[in-house]
Amino acid sequence: MNRKTLVLSAVVGLLAPVFTACSGSDSGSERATIVVGTTDRFTAAKDALAPFDPAYTYDTNSWNMLRQTVQTLLIQPKGEGSPAPEAAERCGFTDQGDERYVCTLRKGLQFANGDRITADIVKGSIERSLRINANTGVAALLNTINTIETLGDREIVFHLKTADATFPYKLTTPVAGIVDPKVYDGKKLRDGFAIDGSGPYTFKADVKGNTLTSGTFTKNPRYKGSLKVNNDQVVIRVYDDSRVMGAAIDNGDIDVMIRSMSPAQINKLDAGADPNVNLVEMAGLEIRYLGFNTDAPTVKAKAVRQAMAQIIDRGELVYKVYGTQAEPLYSLVPAGLTGHSNSFFNKYGDPSTAKARQLLTDAGVTTPVKLTMHYTTDHYGSASKQEFEVLRKQLDASGLFDITIEGTPWSTFSSAERNGTYGVYGMGWFPDFPDADNFVAPFLDKNNFLNSPYSNKTIQQSLIPETRREEDRLDAAKTMTKIQDTVAEDVPILPLWQGKQYVAARDDITGVAYAISSSSVLQLWELGRGLSN
Repeated sequence: MNRKTLVLSAVVGLLAPVFTACSGSDSGSERATIVVGTTDRFTAAKDALAPFDPAYTYDTNSWNMLRQTVQTLLIQPKGEGSPAPEAAERCGFTDQGDERYVCTLRKGLQFANGDRITADIVKGSIERSLRINANTGVAALLNTINTIETLGDREIVFHLKTADATFPYKLTTPVAGIVDPKVYDGKKLRDGFAIDGSGPYTFKADVKGNTLTSGTFTKNPRYKGSLKVNNDQVVIRVYDDSRVMGAAIDNGDIDVMIRSMSPAQINKLDAGADPNVNLVEMAGLEIRYLGFNTDAPTVKAKAVRQAMAQIIDRGELVYKVYGTQAEPLYSLVPAGLTGHSNSFFNKYGDPSTAKARQLLTDAGVTTPVKLTMHYTTDHYGSASKQEFEVLRKQLDASGLFDITIEGTPWSTFSSAERNGTYGVYGMGWFPDFPDADNFVAPFLDKNNFLNSPYSNKTIQQSLIPETRREEDRLDAAKTMTKIQDTVAEDVPILPLWQGKQYVAARDDITGVAYAISSSSVLQLWELGRGLSN
């Protein structure tokens, strides 16, 4: 194999990988433990004691741990496309109005501990998430469910409040995961780092203090589903920073390196600095944005938020911090998804201090506007601080703002954001599923995951439901554009950039191209061990 980056192309807007890196023969592969490095942090904080409970957690890092162990009725296939049966044998709408959805379970389903899985257990698992209704907002993914009934031991019937063409995608997410009522209480969260389920792996956590240091995924012999598991065991090893993680893959201590590599590391690997490590580049749907507490005094005036949107130069930001690893984003919905519209560019055009000054003058806002922008130091990679330095300089250079930036660990940052402590904060979003709805509803619908005070009844009561009635997602594009145009006008959220995804792996590891989907779903079962070059 040539020592170069393997670039995986986008396909018809779904950004699907089309080339498998380091392909090898399953029959000839050694099934030794594969070690994967990450800088993702998993902490059981005092106000977030259940980081791995499907009814609570709502971040990509924790979801990716759950997806290996907690089975769902449906799954997003590795080549993208429509959801496919997983714990279910088949699923589908049974009415013309897309309000009755029926799934039939596979025969003989069991949890890893041997307990039998029935339709009542699936019903109870999903109702548990709705009942607990955690403050993370994750239960909102299931908010179109009216009632759930069971017919015998294998059939589950979902009666929806309104038509929801995206409902099958929602059944692929961990909040709809199947859990054993013997270990997951129906009325309260399960604290700590234990995960139990019926998925392709079992899980054992290694914990120091209140933080996960590593986790071992071992092939589940009782697993029945659609996935082919290409290894017997995978260890996830957590590193404090990307530099230490990079040294580990160079030394052969780990086999694969996922989130988050620094831009400098990616450039180095791309240049072929290590002949034994291959870098795989994949199109992705990750976005980064500024969020606003629209009740906070510093940004309550819409003109302040609009002026920031008018000044920020996304092109310069991406060039200085991420180079070719990201692209400017002018909408909540990323490029490549049906329904994307460059609403912010259409409204604000190129950066202009003069236009920003006029906005503030017309609104009677005194300048410079003093405010603090908050970012997390350990959740989105080492470049976050540099990114916020660039944003600060851009806004300060206009003479219209006086910006302070402040970094905080994720364990504190996430709860402070939900509690409304921050007026302006930087966040990232990795989609729950590859549909424009998932870049709109989680931010703008009732009980949104940001706990944002911004509320637009037209979006919530009319536009979002209207988009969900369209099975052909092209038919929803016009309404999606209306939503994005409203966001550009009101600026409760300011999109910044859309990122690519990267995985680095030693050259004897196979299946790397499918290790992470375009929706940032970690698929450890795809990894195998072949022959080193």
